[in-house]
Amino acid sequence: MRPKKSLGQHFLKDKGIAQRIVQSLSPSSVNVLEVGPGTGALTGFLLQRPDTNLYAVEVDGESIVHLNQYYPQLIPHLINDDFLELDLSKVFNGELFSAIGNFPYNISSQIFFKVIKYKDKIPEVVGMVQKEVAERMVAAHGNKTYGILSVLLQRWYNIEYLFTVHENVFVPPPKVKSAVVRLTRNQTMEMDCNEALFVKVVKTTFNQRRKTIRNSLKPLLEDKTLEHEFMVMRPEQLSIAQFAELTRCVEQVMKE
Repeated sequence: MRPKKSLGQHFLKDKGIAQRIVQSLSPSSVNVLEVGPGTGALTGFLLQRPDTNLYAVEVDGESIVHLNQYYPQLIPHLINDDFLELDLSKVFNGELFSAIGNFPYNISSQIFFKVIKYKDKIPEVVGMVQKEVAERMVAAHGNKTYGILSVLLQRWYNIEYLFTVHENVFVPPPKVKSAVVRLTRNQTMEMDCNEALFVKVVKTTFNQRRKTIRNSLKPLLEDKTLEHEFMVMRPEQLSIAQFAELTRCVEQVMKE
């Protein structure tokens, strides 16, 4: 388990913002998992939603005590565990569920990568993250903020930047602005390329984003040569579909 102080958690004190975040979640979401409820800023509003089957996962023991005291109706559905380590398929017995939370800054990207792992079970996510992370999530190719998170999330989800949240609504106030985003599962059911290799190609190229594709892929291709118009480009210039095409080319060359 990760201690609370390492999570970069900032607790929301503005009830208006909390209510607005909860209202951003689709009314049709029946099974809802709150990630890191902390002091329960969102929890109270989530419990007011009609016909909602709410579970919450919280790693911090002090927060668990607080939630048990102020939201006793949540006790049967309160999981004291690390979201990143939790088997999400067991929380709602294999049923679909939405996720929501004021996500800790330090692990927000990891939270979304876990969402991708369970993409067939999670049709919707509403979350508050650091503003620059939100901007990366929604960035289109050709944009300097376009990167690994942009490509891997947008492959499976439609992403909306809903609104900006200022520092003074948190305790303690962070040094950066936050933003609320909504992810809605798109129509992509299967990839038209090797998914594991797609992820590897995306990460390999963006980890050396100043290099051309040709140079960044050298460790992956080893002594093999791939000729393609993409090879003289940089990763932020490639759309998601072009990354899929590049992945198919890489796979073909690796098999030769």
